[in-house]
Amino acid sequence: MNVVVCVKQIPDPAAPQSLDAENRLDRSGKLILDEADSYGVEVALRLVEAAGEGEVSLVSMGEATDVTGIRSALAMGAQRATVVADPLLKGADALTTAKVLAAVISRETPDLILAATESSDGYTGTLPVQLAQLLDLPALTFATSVVVEGDTVVVHRQTEAGYDEVAATLPAVVTVTAGVVEPRYATFKGIMAAKSRPVTVVSVADLGLDPRTLDPRQDIVAVETATSKSAGEKYVDDGEGAQRIMAFLEQIKIVSGSAT
Repeated sequence: MNVVVCVKQIPDPAAPQSLDAENRLDRSGKLILDEADSYGVEVALRLVEAAGEGEVSLVSMGEATDVTGIRSALAMGAQRATVVADPLLKGADALTTAKVLAAVISRETPDLILAATESSDGYTGTLPVQLAQLLDLPALTFATSVVVEGDTVVVHRQTEAGYDEVAATLPAVVTVTAGVVEPRYATFKGIMAAKSRPVTVVSVADLGLDPRTLDPRQDIVAVETATSKSAGEKYVDDGEGAQRIMAFLEQIKIVSGSAT
């Protein structure tokens, strides 16, 4: 069984965050694997282990000067990775990213494509279903468990009343919710092995994509600091607390003066 996992490297959330000259998140510092993606990697590894054969490969888009985050996923057990790095993709929106990842994945023949429900630095939550549409595959989202039965993938999706059981014929795209499994720690052996596992860096031209179809269409024209809220007024009840509350409610027009 061959599983492709979409992963993303993000700035370390523990470090101070800043914006670059174009009002985008500054990614020049240390990059790590998005924690949300570690769950998809773990699910993929378990599925391949259960199948007894196959491999887990990674696809990503972004800077490739530092692939520490990608290496951490390889240290968990993934066999190889492909990173699309191209200046043309700076500031790419979700649809552009989906087009690029679809171009990479379409060169493979995966049985299953896994992704997080959303990235920790973007939070659009739209890329996986866009990817499924571009690949003409079914999309099963917000999975809390993933099981492959023959040529069918079955997922549980949490609901207020319990869970839904949803199935689709492979290949398919599945998004995995955070916390669905406990991602394994990389062993020393895995860390050493990750150093020699291939990380292939490709460009838009390598994928045969027309740059005119990859206009990011996303410009940040301004960023403003949110207005800070002032502290509320405090009163010590000296026997007139009820009257003060009613006066405040009248002031903000929750009650009318006649209600008093």
